[in-house]
Amino acid sequence: MKTLVIYDIEEDKTRTKIFDACKDYGLTHIQYSAFFGELNHNRRDELKQRLRKTLGRKNGKILICPVCDKDLRLLEIINIEPGGIPDV
Repeated sequence: MKTLVIYDIEEDKTRTKIFDACKDYGLTHIQYSAFFGELNHNRRDELKQRLRKTLGRKNGKILICPVCDKDLRLLEIINIEPGGIPDV
């Protein structure tokens, strides 16, 4: 199942470790603090444990959201390129 990971981490070093963990699990970096990709239940749980351990007691929030194919078909993207020209 596809998985969306979004995080808001204050500390740079911790944020970099979260970034690296998401890359290690094969997720694609889609926004400044967002990753997306295919993870089965076990891999998603492993990632959750790794991210929880990495965050520890530091300030931050991590959202790990499974996305089913039905909901993924409803995905819409609004992308405005520099200069205000919409990407169609």
